Amino acid sequence: MVKSSDLSVGEMAERAGVPVSTLHFYEAEGLIESWRTPANHRRYDRRELRRVAITRIAQSVGVPLAEIKLVLDGIPRTKAVSAKTWARAAAPWQAMLEERIALMTRLKDQMGYCIGCGCLSLESCPLYNSADTLGQNGPGARRWIGKQDERAEI
Repeated sequence: MVKSSDLSVGEMAERAGVPVSTLHFYEAEGLIESWRTPANHRRYDRRELRRVAITRIAQSVGVPLAEIKLVLDGIPRTKAVSAKTWARAAAPWQAMLEERIALMTRLKDQMGYCIGCGCLSLESCPLYNSADTLGQNGPGARRWIGKQDERAEI
């Protein structure tokens, strides 16, 4: 039964600020749900707007869809959701987001050291890795993406 608060796919896309194709993708990934009218028109409960908003915000800071889905799966669909429930569901993201904030702050603060200067100075380079000792611990920029104890505090 269609409720006046239900949204058509076009209305949902407009309210959420996304293309219809994004709604279809999110639905295929299990992030949101729709239902069909007897005339086979796709409809969304208005509460799905919040799920789209959370997904877009989380994606904008690099949270993978699989992690977003885990959080959204912990939120009931059949009733209004309290702020406490949202906070409890998002708690697993706290440490990950704090880590990303710290890394982004370091990148912002140190961006000019290596990327722009080209000095290759072994005396003043804050990212210098003498004899490639960090290479034993794995590939990539170990001072940035390695274990916490490998990362430079510059």
